[in-house]
Parts: sequence; C-alpha cells; structure tokens
Amino acid sequence: MATVQDGMRVCFLYTLTLDSGEILDTTDGGEALCYVHGTGSIIPGLEQALEGMSAGDKKNVLVPAALAYGESEPDTIERMPRSLFPPDVEVGMGFRMRDDAGRVVTVYAERIGDDWVEVNFAHPLAGQDLHFAVEITEVREAMPEDYVTCQGGCDSCGGGCEDGCDDDCECGGCH
Repeated sequence: MATVQDGMRVCFLYTLTLDSGEILDTTDGGEALCYVHGTGSIIPGLEQALEGMSAGDKKNVLVPAALAYGESEPDTIERMPRSLFPPDVEVGMGFRMRDDAGRVVTVYAERIGDDWVEVNFAHPLAGQDLHFAVEITEVREAMPEDYVTCQGGCDSCGGGCEDGCDDDCECGGCH
C-alpha cells in the first residue's frame, strides 16, 4: 500500500479548528484536498504529520503556530496610504504587494481610516495553533499534471510565486 512521502499525490479530508474549538475550514460535504507531498503546497507542520500515512488512515494533528503560519510579531503592521487600495477595502481583505526586496507578499487590512489603511504582513492565523482532523483518501505516485506550475510568469498565478519561483519551477503549487 502506498504511503505519504515526497513525490506522492495525496488527497485528504479535514476539519480545521482553533484551540477554542471554532471550526475555520472543513471539507465536510465537499471534495478532498489534493496536493503533491514534499512541494511545500500545505503548511509544514501538517505535511510532516501526514508523512507515512496511507489511504484510509485517520489522525488528529496539532500544528503549532511556528509550523503553521508563524508566530505573531508586533512589527508586522504598517500604515499605508488609502489611495493604494480599492475604494471598497474592508478589514480582513488580503492584498498582494511587493516588499522592499521586490518579493510578492500578501498583506491583510486590519484597520481603516479616512486616508490610511493599517495592514498586517503576517497571515491572520499567525500565532495560532491549528488542530486538524484528517482522513487520507488517496495516495499515489504524482503524475506531471498533478504539479501546478507558474505558467505565464509568477504574477499570472495570483502573485503567489514569490521566493524566486520561475515559469518552469514545477513547484507543486504557488508558494
């Protein structure tokens, strides 16, 4: 029986909750999430926890903040001119921008004033431990079509291919 390891296409059902028990996301009633293991397509702590599992296996996984979206840091908030944002900007909206080094980053609107928007460069779940209830539904050798590439340039896949991803990276997902 195939096991979850690098180069395998893995599909799984999950329910994601916070420490409080609040459900943030679930595949319940929907389709399984599929990815190629070892490509950085899912958060590192979850990818590590799935290693070695097989189709039919179930597991409850606690992913600490450091292995999910990172720790919360106070210096990740910056006030920017409102003119840089669409008129309908709302708290919680995410925007892709280039940082000082030219990398594409996602920022999230936290507070909005008449002529400014405070954005957070950290993910909204930074600092949160995440709880996953997972069930592996499929594990098989990945085929070339299972890999997501950044066709048409890194900006064509939503600006999510920062960190030097190029058109032919075959990274398994925009990271």
